[in-house]
Amino acid sequence: MSQPPRGRPRAFDRDRAVLDAARLFWRRGYSGTSTRDLTAALGLSTSSLYAAFGSKAGLFEEAVRTYAERYREVYRQAVAEQDLRAVINQILIDSVHEFTRPSDAHPGCLLSSAAMTDSTSTLDTTAYYAELHGWNERALHARIERAAQDGELVAGTDATALTGLVQSVVHGLSVRANLGTTREDLLTTAHLAHELVCRQLASHADTLTRDP
Repeated sequence: MSQPPRGRPRAFDRDRAVLDAARLFWRRGYSGTSTRDLTAALGLSTSSLYAAFGSKAGLFEEAVRTYAERYREVYRQAVAEQDLRAVINQILIDSVHEFTRPSDAHPGCLLSSAAMTDSTSTLDTTAYYAELHGWNERALHARIERAAQDGELVAGTDATALTGLVQSVVHGLSVRANLGTTREDLLTTAHLAHELVCRQLASHADTLTRDP
């Protein structure tokens, strides 16, 4: 009787495996997560893990890159909105949802977790984190500048300051998510931040309109 082929099981779900691995890396960091931890969490043998990802480092890098692209997509979609207030609202709300996906599906904000204290030989996670947030910040800044050019904002609005404000709120939401704050509480904060930003922009516009 022939033996079934060895290696990855037929039911292997690469996307799910990457997200399950990301949960561990989020909680323990790269160095604190052993190959044994990963094989137990993913339901793979060591040989199957190596066949799929090359190494623990390879799996970590794929988890980081996968998460980064998901988060980059939040900004990519948001800046396509027609109204700047909708742009800011979508960034804040979608970020919260990304940071607080159910624990069986997503790790939270992997990129600002303890995993960021580690690096592999081929991926400097700190540099990768900086590149991701730099891209997001530039995309938002360009969208705010376009809003100013289109007359959506009053002349004199500081695009850099407004971008920094939104980014500071997003980073704060990320940190609170990693500390275990619930989605509901984070959404309340995000909605309030959006309201305050919009109120400030409206107040600034009114002040300039009243000036002689």
